[in-house]
Amino acid sequence: MSNTGMNMRGKITFYEEKNFQGRSYECMNDCSDMSSSLSRSQSCRVESGCFMVYDRNNYMGNQYFMKRGEYSDYMSMMGMRDCIKSCRMIPMHRGQFRMKIYEKENFGGQSHEMMEDCDNVMDRYRMNECQSCNVMDGHWLMYEQPQFRGKMMYMRPGEYRNFRDMGMSGQRFMSMRRITDSC
Repeated sequence: MSNTGMNMRGKITFYEEKNFQGRSYECMNDCSDMSSSLSRSQSCRVESGCFMVYDRNNYMGNQYFMKRGEYSDYMSMMGMRDCIKSCRMIPMHRGQFRMKIYEKENFGGQSHEMMEDCDNVMDRYRMNECQSCNVMDGHWLMYEQPQFRGKMMYMRPGEYRNFRDMGMSGQRFMSMRRITDSC
Protein backbone atom coordinates (compact mmCIF):
# COMPACT_ATOMS: atom_id res chain seq x y z
CA MET A 1 0.00 0.00 0.00
CA SER A 2 1.32 3.43 -0.87
CA ASN A 3 1.94 6.15 1.65
CA THR A 4 1.30 9.65 0.36
CA GLY A 5 2.38 11.97 3.17
CA MET A 6 0.31 15.10 3.52
CA ASN A 7 2.29 16.25 6.56
CA MET A 8 4.89 17.80 4.22
CA ARG A 9 3.33 21.11 3.26
CA GLY A 10 4.33 22.90 0.12
CA LYS A 11 4.54 26.66 -0.16
CA ILE A 12 4.61 28.77 -3.30
CA THR A 13 4.37 32.57 -3.53
CA PHE A 14 3.21 34.25 -6.74
CA TYR A 15 4.05 37.85 -7.66
CA GLU A 16 2.25 40.12 -10.13
CA GLU A 17 5.44 41.38 -11.73
CA LYS A 18 8.75 39.91 -12.84
CA ASN A 19 11.59 39.70 -10.29
CA PHE A 20 9.22 39.16 -7.35
CA GLN A 21 7.74 42.65 -7.53
CA GLY A 22 4.18 43.88 -7.00
CA ARG A 23 1.43 42.28 -4.99
CA SER A 24 1.93 38.69 -3.90
CA TYR A 25 -0.22 35.67 -3.15
CA GLU A 26 0.98 32.83 -0.94
CA CYS A 27 -0.39 29.36 -1.59
CA MET A 28 0.04 26.21 0.50
CA ASN A 29 -2.48 23.95 -1.21
CA ASP A 30 -4.51 23.65 -4.41
CA CYS A 31 -5.96 26.82 -5.91
CA SER A 32 -8.37 26.44 -8.84
CA ASP A 33 -8.70 30.18 -9.59
CA MET A 34 -6.05 32.70 -8.63
CA SER A 35 -7.76 35.66 -10.36
CA SER A 36 -9.52 36.75 -7.16
CA SER A 37 -6.12 37.12 -5.47
CA LEU A 38 -3.93 38.42 -8.32
CA SER A 39 -4.81 39.92 -11.68
CA ARG A 40 -1.71 38.29 -13.17
CA SER A 41 1.41 36.45 -12.06
CA GLN A 42 4.78 36.79 -13.75
CA SER A 43 7.19 35.41 -11.14
CA CYS A 44 7.10 33.00 -8.22
CA ARG A 45 9.13 31.37 -5.46
CA VAL A 46 8.66 27.75 -4.45
CA GLU A 47 9.84 27.62 -0.85
CA SER A 48 9.00 23.96 -0.26
CA GLY A 49 7.35 21.06 -2.02
CA CYS A 50 6.46 20.65 -5.69
CA PHE A 51 3.61 22.22 -7.65
CA MET A 52 1.96 21.95 -11.03
CA VAL A 53 0.90 25.32 -12.37
CA TYR A 54 -1.64 25.84 -15.15
CA ASP A 55 -2.30 28.68 -17.59
CA ARG A 56 -6.09 28.28 -17.23
CA ASN A 57 -8.46 28.11 -14.27
CA ASN A 58 -9.56 24.78 -12.81
CA TYR A 59 -6.26 23.00 -13.52
CA MET A 60 -6.72 23.17 -17.28
CA GLY A 61 -4.53 24.22 -20.17
CA ASN A 62 -0.77 23.95 -20.39
CA GLN A 63 0.88 22.52 -17.29
CA TYR A 64 4.29 23.25 -15.84
CA PHE A 65 6.17 21.47 -13.05
CA MET A 66 7.80 23.68 -10.42
CA LYS A 67 10.04 22.50 -7.62
CA ARG A 68 11.88 24.41 -4.92
CA GLY A 69 13.52 27.47 -6.42
CA GLU A 70 13.05 31.00 -7.69
CA TYR A 71 11.40 31.79 -11.01
CA SER A 72 12.00 35.53 -11.56
CA ASP A 73 10.45 35.53 -15.05
CA TYR A 74 8.89 32.13 -15.57
CA MET A 75 7.05 33.18 -18.72
CA SER A 76 10.29 33.55 -20.66
CA MET A 77 12.16 30.86 -18.68
CA MET A 78 9.55 28.19 -19.43
CA GLY A 79 8.19 29.45 -22.73
CA MET A 80 4.77 30.22 -21.27
CA ARG A 81 2.42 32.34 -23.34
CA ASP A 82 0.04 33.21 -20.53
CA CYS A 83 0.09 33.81 -16.79
CA ILE A 84 -0.51 31.14 -14.18
CA LYS A 85 -4.22 30.91 -13.37
CA SER A 86 -4.34 27.84 -11.08
CA CYS A 87 -1.94 25.60 -9.18
CA ARG A 88 -1.95 22.19 -7.56
CA MET A 89 0.35 21.02 -4.77
CA ILE A 90 1.89 17.62 -5.45
CA PRO A 91 1.85 15.50 -2.28
CA MET A 92 5.11 13.84 -1.34
CA HIS A 93 5.01 10.10 -2.09
CA ARG A 94 7.07 7.46 -0.34
CA GLY A 95 6.93 3.92 -1.60
CA GLN A 96 6.77 2.23 -4.95
CA PHE A 97 5.63 3.77 -8.20
CA ARG A 98 3.34 1.84 -10.57
CA MET A 99 1.51 2.90 -13.69
CA LYS A 100 0.02 0.85 -16.52
CA ILE A 101 0.06 2.60 -19.89
CA TYR A 102 -2.16 1.73 -22.87
CA GLU A 103 -1.65 2.44 -26.53
CA LYS A 104 -5.33 3.30 -27.16
CA GLU A 105 -8.12 5.14 -25.35
CA ASN A 106 -10.27 3.25 -22.83
CA PHE A 107 -7.40 0.93 -21.90
CA GLY A 108 -7.18 -0.57 -25.39
CA GLY A 109 -4.28 -1.85 -27.45
CA GLN A 110 -0.98 -2.97 -26.02
CA SER A 111 -0.27 -2.27 -22.40
CA HIS A 112 2.78 -2.20 -20.18
CA GLU A 113 3.22 -1.77 -16.46
CA MET A 114 5.89 0.71 -15.43
CA MET A 115 7.70 1.18 -12.14
CA GLU A 116 10.58 3.35 -13.41
CA ASP A 117 10.97 6.39 -15.66
CA CYS A 118 10.65 5.78 -19.40
CA ASP A 119 12.45 8.22 -21.69
CA ASN A 120 11.00 6.79 -24.91
CA VAL A 121 7.83 4.64 -25.15
CA MET A 122 8.55 3.73 -28.77
CA ASP A 123 12.06 2.45 -28.10
CA ARG A 124 11.28 0.62 -24.87
CA TYR A 125 7.85 -0.87 -25.59
CA ARG A 126 7.41 -0.50 -29.37
CA MET A 127 4.28 1.57 -28.75
CA ASN A 128 3.45 4.42 -31.14
CA GLU A 129 1.83 6.42 -28.36
CA CYS A 130 0.07 6.30 -25.01
CA GLN A 131 -3.60 7.37 -24.97
CA SER A 132 -4.80 6.07 -21.60
CA CYS A 133 -3.32 4.89 -18.31
CA ASN A 134 -3.99 3.67 -14.80
CA VAL A 135 -1.78 5.17 -12.10
CA MET A 136 -1.75 2.71 -9.21
CA ASP A 137 1.01 4.21 -7.04
CA GLY A 138 2.87 7.50 -6.97
CA HIS A 139 2.67 10.70 -8.94
CA TRP A 140 3.97 10.96 -12.52
CA LEU A 141 4.67 13.47 -15.28
CA MET A 142 3.88 12.47 -18.85
CA TYR A 143 5.55 14.29 -21.77
CA GLU A 144 4.47 14.64 -25.39
CA GLN A 145 7.97 13.92 -26.73
CA PRO A 146 10.72 11.42 -25.91
CA GLN A 147 13.46 12.42 -23.45
CA PHE A 148 10.98 14.23 -21.15
CA ARG A 149 10.40 17.15 -23.54
CA GLY A 150 7.42 19.10 -24.76
CA LYS A 151 4.08 19.64 -23.09
CA MET A 152 3.54 17.75 -19.88
CA MET A 153 0.65 16.42 -17.86
CA TYR A 154 0.53 15.62 -14.14
CA MET A 155 -0.92 12.21 -13.29
CA ARG A 156 -1.92 11.26 -9.76
CA PRO A 157 -3.36 7.88 -8.72
CA GLY A 158 -6.47 7.06 -10.72
CA GLU A 159 -7.79 5.81 -14.04
CA TYR A 160 -7.40 7.99 -17.12
CA ARG A 161 -9.48 6.51 -19.95
CA ASN A 162 -9.19 9.43 -22.32
CA PHE A 163 -6.77 12.36 -22.17
CA ARG A 164 -9.14 14.49 -24.28
CA ASP A 165 -11.52 14.64 -21.32
CA MET A 166 -8.72 16.36 -19.42
CA GLY A 167 -8.36 19.11 -22.03
CA MET A 168 -5.50 17.38 -23.86
CA SER A 169 -7.13 16.70 -27.23
CA GLY A 170 -4.79 15.41 -29.87
CA GLN A 171 -2.08 14.94 -27.26
CA ARG A 172 0.19 11.90 -27.43
CA PHE A 173 2.57 11.00 -24.66
CA MET A 174 5.95 9.51 -25.47
CA SER A 175 7.87 9.61 -22.16
CA MET A 176 6.99 9.35 -18.45
CA ARG A 177 8.83 10.33 -15.27
CA ARG A 178 8.12 9.66 -11.59
CA ILE A 179 7.83 12.66 -9.29
CA THR A 180 10.14 11.60 -6.50
CA ASP A 181 10.44 13.12 -3.05
CA SER A 182 13.50 15.09 -4.10
CA CYS A 183 11.43 18.25 -4.56
